[in-house]
Amino acid sequence: MAQQENQLDPVKFSCSICLDLLNDPVAIPCGHSYCMKCIKDFWDEGEKKLPSCPQCRRTFIPRPELLKNTMLADLMEELKKTGLQAAPADHCYAGPGDVACDVCSGRKLKAVKSCLVCLASYCQKHLQPHRDAAPLKKHQLVDPSKNLQDNICPRHGEVRKMFCRTDQKCICYLCSVDEHKGHDTVSVAAERTERQREMELSRQQIQQQIQEREKDVKLLQQEVEAIDQSADKTVEGSEEIFTELISLLQKRSSDVKQQIRSQQETEVRRVRELEEKLQQEIRDLKRRDAEMKQLTDTEDHNQFLHNYPSLSPLSQSTHSSSISIRPLRYFQDVAAAVSEVRGRLQDILRDTWTNVSLAVADVDVLLSRPEPTSRAGFLKYSCEITLDPNTVNTRLILSEQNRKATRMDQPQSYSGHPDRFSYYSEVLSRESLTGRRYWEVEKTAGGVGVAVSYKNISRSGGGSSFGSNDKSWSLECYSDSYIFMYNSIKTVIPSPASSRIGVYVDHRAGVLSFYSVSGTMTLLHRVQTSFTQPLHAGVWIYNFPGDSAEFCKLK
Repeated sequence: MAQQENQLDPVKFSCSICLDLLNDPVAIPCGHSYCMKCIKDFWDEGEKKLPSCPQCRRTFIPRPELLKNTMLADLMEELKKTGLQAAPADHCYAGPGDVACDVCSGRKLKAVKSCLVCLASYCQKHLQPHRDAAPLKKHQLVDPSKNLQDNICPRHGEVRKMFCRTDQKCICYLCSVDEHKGHDTVSVAAERTERQREMELSRQQIQQQIQEREKDVKLLQQEVEAIDQSADKTVEGSEEIFTELISLLQKRSSDVKQQIRSQQETEVRRVRELEEKLQQEIRDLKRRDAEMKQLTDTEDHNQFLHNYPSLSPLSQSTHSSSISIRPLRYFQDVAAAVSEVRGRLQDILRDTWTNVSLAVADVDVLLSRPEPTSRAGFLKYSCEITLDPNTVNTRLILSEQNRKATRMDQPQSYSGHPDRFSYYSEVLSRESLTGRRYWEVEKTAGGVGVAVSYKNISRSGGGSSFGSNDKSWSLECYSDSYIFMYNSIKTVIPSPASSRIGVYVDHRAGVLSFYSVSGTMTLLHRVQTSFTQPLHAGVWIYNFPGDSAEFCKLK
């Protein structure tokens, strides 16, 4: 048996909870064995948690019924007779960073619990009295802690069981009747309960914020997908449009080329025909000249006079007088017409390409940025406005590269155009406005209306004035006040007159703001609406000849 004892490893027959030889051994469903009391106490302590194996951490639902393993129990009785003693494995001893048992002598074991009443830490074996003795069962056991001494008041040597809310610190009972006398004090348990409640509320708020952020993340992910789809669709549509334009230009180029070549063939054929007729006339004339020379050379007078009547009379040429030569100028008008088309296309691309680029730059998935608060902020969105000569009323004349409109005493002789305002002295900008835009209008002292409008506003009749319909918004500027008009509804704005008016538009956000611009910017009126079409800037100059409004250069 002595030889058998030397061959046995005590660790294999020890309970990993109490580190002693198995006593009333039981095997739980995962196959590991423990003392019946040790595993029962272990599960009782964690009654709020699922029962689990201390070694492999496997959980069991429901809690297994514990039955004594009689065969293993008999084996343990035989081994104990041989004097086999439990020997803790090396991993059960306390090492650097571990909390050591305060009771163990010599090489200390790891503590499995710390007692907040005893202010000591215990290994599984030395913790047993806290599990068996009724008075010790009431002590509060926590996970092993190295900071137990922090619970001792350094001044009085007592356990800090009180909390001073006035000074926000843990104190002992003697502190509460000494230096903290008269302070708002409660037990640490009560304060813990209160703080725990606050923490639970904070956690609920955090959980709610997490859910909200997760929803936001999901929305952003959906938005990314929508952006990608929209961008792909727009690129595809743009490519189709530009392909159609290129195809149209190529077709027009082919048509022009075909027409030129066809006309070239017609004109060359006509010239060739005329050339052939002229060549025939030359041949006939040369033959007649030869005949005349031969007759002239005849020495016999009678023969000369006899043959002279047979000569046909010289006919007049019908071709030479119709020939008009224009060297290298035959298709010059065609080249000029094509050049004019190119110029118009360049003008269209120049005028509209800026809007396309700005529309791309204005794509903003997130919430609209707030309206600027300084003129420098507004100037980031400044744009150059030019007035459309096709829309100008005959009582107005444009100057300063179509940026300034001036009221005239006599009507101007403009050509008829369907876009021209025929009733009021109004004019619209050439540029259509989307995204965020800002511009300023310098006006004279007389009555001037600064407006934004849809392009399809009526151009004739009493309802065509800016602000008298649902297609335009107007700020009428007078010497001592302003009047905002929309759909014939007036809003009077008492304010000192300013010679310069600033206009800010956030098309997508539906914001239209008018500002008085002097040393500072003063908000006169703001509109919150929903724009359904691109906007155009406009001005309306009232009755006094010489009054003017000019769109300022801001860059």
